[in-house]
Amino acid sequence: MSEKKKNVLLQGGILAGAGIITKIIGFAYRIPMGNMMGEEGNGLYSVAFGIYGIALTISSYSLPLAVSKMVSARVAKAEYQNMRRVLVSALVYGLIAGMIAMNVLFFGAGVMEKLYHKPGIYRPLRVLAPTTFIVALLGVFRGYFQGHGDMVPTSVSQILEQVVNALISVFATWQFMRMYGTSKEAPSYSAAGGTLGTLAGAATALLFIMYLFGTTRKRYMNKINPAERIESSSSIYKALFLTIIPVILSQTIYQIGYTIDDLMFGNLMAIRGYKDQVVTSLQGVYNTQYNQLVNLPVAIATAMAASTLPSIVLSRMQNDTHGVNQKITQVIKVNMVIAFPSAIGLAVLAEPIMKMLFPRLVTYQPQAIMLLMTGSSAVVFYALSTLTTSILQGHNFMRLPVIHSAISLGIHIVLLGILLATTDLNVYALVICNVLFPLVVSMLNCRAITKEVGYRWEFWNTFIKPLLASAAMGIVAFAVYHVFYDAFKNVYIVSLMAFGAAVIVYAVVILQIRCFSEDELRSIPGGRFLARLMR
Repeated sequence: MSEKKKNVLLQGGILAGAGIITKIIGFAYRIPMGNMMGEEGNGLYSVAFGIYGIALTISSYSLPLAVSKMVSARVAKAEYQNMRRVLVSALVYGLIAGMIAMNVLFFGAGVMEKLYHKPGIYRPLRVLAPTTFIVALLGVFRGYFQGHGDMVPTSVSQILEQVVNALISVFATWQFMRMYGTSKEAPSYSAAGGTLGTLAGAATALLFIMYLFGTTRKRYMNKINPAERIESSSSIYKALFLTIIPVILSQTIYQIGYTIDDLMFGNLMAIRGYKDQVVTSLQGVYNTQYNQLVNLPVAIATAMAASTLPSIVLSRMQNDTHGVNQKITQVIKVNMVIAFPSAIGLAVLAEPIMKMLFPRLVTYQPQAIMLLMTGSSAVVFYALSTLTTSILQGHNFMRLPVIHSAISLGIHIVLLGILLATTDLNVYALVICNVLFPLVVSMLNCRAITKEVGYRWEFWNTFIKPLLASAAMGIVAFAVYHVFYDAFKNVYIVSLMAFGAAVIVYAVVILQIRCFSEDELRSIPGGRFLARLMR
């Protein structure tokens, strides 16, 4: 393998590894923070973040990709002055877009409070407002380094951002609850404390990456190519917008689903006579105790898969059809081997998981347990939909995942409206539609991969074997927990026993039924030991 190919895979692996670390940190700090906030505070925090996510998507989410693509194209042609002009133009765009998003969130917070039926949400929204401005500039500098083939600044800044975010979020939430815990505004202040960490983390990452830019500036910025043809500012901005807009359209469909759920749930439940505090608390249970647990294994699986996707693109560029199909099979199989046991484990151990992670959130604990039991299958469908979207985009089918997501979102909105308006499912309607959305996207994406890429699915090895091994694991974990709980009466000890038994059973069964070949195992980290174990 050439040095260039090795570098592509290495840099992809670095970025994927950073993604796993940041997701784990993000999950870990939400547990103590969520316990301090309470259900209503979690509801305000999660709804505010949904609104912030839309503002971020429209203003700056696409900047790292757009800047990276434009910078790398000009560096490859030794057009250093044009590269610098791209950086300046992107910074101007980031300044303007970030400023607009900041003002909309800050001055529109009161309007959104009424629109979403969320008293007190203006506080976290106003804390998040300047974060959109900071993230816009941060995205430009991350894209600049990525355009030079260096993923380390982005990866380190992401980890640093998340560490600061975790520390400040937990501390600020604790401090605000200590100061305002007995007042009616306690949920609002606790949510504001949580978002303060997001602001501090983004600001720290921006300062760090600007320092790196300053120290490496001469390496890239002082190069001159006398034969270079200078591009006009208008052509650079045109190229920037043509790159940004498709990403915005794609990501907005994903992000808008969360805030549409919050908007519909808040208003339709209010029409049906539910109090705002009850509705906000139910949203807190759904977004914190259910969504956080479902999203963690999905994030880990897709981040691991991301390190393999660059090699799929390289094989496609070399017209190695067999290599492409082999790598697609491997990356999907790895995802499913993580996703299936995660989904079944969350379902059968929902009760001890809630008792261990959220011991202070007991008001709606039965609902939280039932949500996790009924909606854990979303882990499988989100992992598959995210991965198949990346595979289609890696084959330059950029529009298909957007169309599929839009179709699924339309079905999701209609069904959610019907369920909330005509049934008493309330928060369970959100879970049903949360499972339906990635399921529809997965089906449409898989169909497109078969038709457009020509890929032949290995259903038995990729889906059926991991499902069977996970089912065996689930039966054992459920039995161990319920048999030994009567003896020990300690949720931590018994859960550890159930988890240990589950891991052993799953590993033995997945190797025994030959889900992976020996060659596939050797290509996975630690796979050589597993291959010997399988023999």
